Amino acid sequence: MFTILTPQQFLRQARKFFKKHPDLKPCFAKVLADLQSDPFQPHLELHPLRGKLTGCHGVSLTYSYRITLTLLITEKEIILLDIGSHDEVYR
Repeated sequence: MFTILTPQQFLRQARKFFKKHPDLKPCFAKVLADLQSDPFQPHLELHPLRGKLTGCHGVSLTYSYRITLTLLITEKEIILLDIGSHDEVYR
């Protein structure tokens, strides 16, 4: 079981995101539950990022929207960093 950490910056970003997309809240809750139990489930599409986001990972919320996160496997922690469209998150 992994622990999910949500820094203040992520919470602010998530509030803005869910004002525009309230219909994605149930999907987000499911992704969080799946991340907590096993972040390596194939449907999450966990993948390492490159460039300035090296060391971070991304998971799919939907086809168009992503969540970036830091995955600390040794400590079993997941730190959520950003949520938004593919272009917004990977900027």
